[in-house]
Amino acid sequence: MIRHLGLKAYGKINLGLDVLRKRDDGYHEVRMIMQTVGLYDKIDIYLKETPGIEVVTNLYYLPVNENNLVYKAAKLLMDEFHVPHGIRIHLKKFIPVSAGMAGGSSDAAAVLFGVNKMFQLGLTREELMNRGVKIGADVPYCIMRGTALSEGIGEILTPLTDMPQCQVLIAKPSVSVSTKFVYDHLNLEGLKKEDHPDIDGMIEAIKSHDIYKVSERLGNVLETVTIPEYPVIADIKEKLKELGAVNSLMSGSGPTVFGIFTNPIAAGRAYEELRYGECRNLAKQVYLTNFYNTKEVPNG
Repeated sequence: MIRHLGLKAYGKINLGLDVLRKRDDGYHEVRMIMQTVGLYDKIDIYLKETPGIEVVTNLYYLPVNENNLVYKAAKLLMDEFHVPHGIRIHLKKFIPVSAGMAGGSSDAAAVLFGVNKMFQLGLTREELMNRGVKIGADVPYCIMRGTALSEGIGEILTPLTDMPQCQVLIAKPSVSVSTKFVYDHLNLEGLKKEDHPDIDGMIEAIKSHDIYKVSERLGNVLETVTIPEYPVIADIKEKLKELGAVNSLMSGSGPTVFGIFTNPIAAGRAYEELRYGECRNLAKQVYLTNFYNTKEVPNG
């Protein structure tokens, strides 16, 4: 039996996010292009001889009980398989919290993978994904990773061709956005045709391995709600393009914004400007990373 596992839980961005309709069960039918990025949280899982799940984090405001998705993920598998031992989970957050990057879902995905491996439960990746949707709609994708079309409530996944490599500058302003608020205030009937991203066109651009055609088609229907509430998001988008980004977009329900750069020097200068320059008050957290396309190993 493994006594310690060190894992990496990678964040994601949405290259395209469309909402098709609101379902009778209250969920929204979506069509999204998901992409893993190289920014990750670190998770260490330690075996305990005594039963129980302990969670320790580097952020004082995160819950360490059943309200944390890593706790829920561990409990889900340990209850199902009647694991007699306990575990201690050390979670070190780097992915911005409540920022549209699926940090919590990715952490849960890493713990599902880790508990499965630590206790030799024998679950396949697909079986982990089927269980992951019980925790959150993004968890199955965070187990699969890479570039994918996400449909349904986010659980129907189709792997796509890997994105060409480039630099991705991630900037989160000092505002918090409620995903529930954004979806509750999304007026699907009032949207214009141009508010909806061209998901099919983006899929074709990804297949052609053309980063410029992909960038032209970046789109997020949720910007119609979040940007009017938090104009700083639009300010960051425009600043990223001024600083050399091919294009920029809000990820998920926000408020995180990312810019795609094909020039590493421009990306580095943009990072310095947003982190230390005259624009440093626009974003509270700034990261320079890239696309992460590895699919072979779910986590770690």
